[in-house]
Amino acid sequence: MATFRLIITVALIGSLGFGCDDNNASEKPYTNVVWEDEFETEGSPDSEKWNFDIGTGVEIFGVPGWGNNELQYYTDRPENIRVRDGMLEITARGESYEGSNYTSAKILTRDIFETTYGRFEARIMLPFGQGIWPAFWLLGDDSGGSVVWPQIGEIDIMEYRGQQPTIIHGSVHGPGYSAGQAVTDSYRLDNGRFDTDFYVFAIEWGPDFIRYYVDNELYNEITPDDVSGEWVFNDNTFYMILNVAVGGSFVGPPNSSTPFPQTMYVDYVRVYSE
Repeated sequence: MATFRLIITVALIGSLGFGCDDNNASEKPYTNVVWEDEFETEGSPDSEKWNFDIGTGVEIFGVPGWGNNELQYYTDRPENIRVRDGMLEITARGESYEGSNYTSAKILTRDIFETTYGRFEARIMLPFGQGIWPAFWLLGDDSGGSVVWPQIGEIDIMEYRGQQPTIIHGSVHGPGYSAGQAVTDSYRLDNGRFDTDFYVFAIEWGPDFIRYYVDNELYNEITPDDVSGEWVFNDNTFYMILNVAVGGSFVGPPNSSTPFPQTMYVDYVRVYSE
């Protein structure tokens, strides 16, 4: 366990946030951009900003599924990931590839950009369908090997079940509150769907809070008092991850109603400091 990265993003569904008028603003003025990708260069994602995870997870865990019983093989092929017309496209496909029945892609800023605190946001239009599991999330630095998940910490800015196109989830995982015991809340659209338009998903993170926003509407705040174990979001740097999984414990497998291919479109990713 100490020599590899255990990456699990199963969340316990909490209450459904509907927002309110006095929550429609950031708590702090995060105006200094410290990292961004506007996806302006066609082709593969910028290698100076992103790395890839490749395979089924067997390469890390010894068994496939990325720790979550996922079904896809992650690739760096243009069929699964590319930048086109100012957008990052991550596409899950139903196809036989390297022993798997599905392919997709996962990119991350590990060993390139890692930081602590700030505002992290991305403007995204999500895919759709039973068993489709896109996410925008942060994972604590795990390069040393002596501290592993969930002690390294995980912040899920946005997770989504493709079969529930009006609901997204925001969660944290740490020691004593991981996987099904994650501290979490959900946001539901009263009008619209996350697969038919773009929305800005964001967190604002400081020493004693993590606040969750959809289109700048605050719907959740997590503090050290809310977790049942150690607050592990102060002493570690975190990197960003974008991926579209297929199947897994959080969403269940695709079925005959699931349309393929399914694409997550990302307009931009930005990180701000105060």
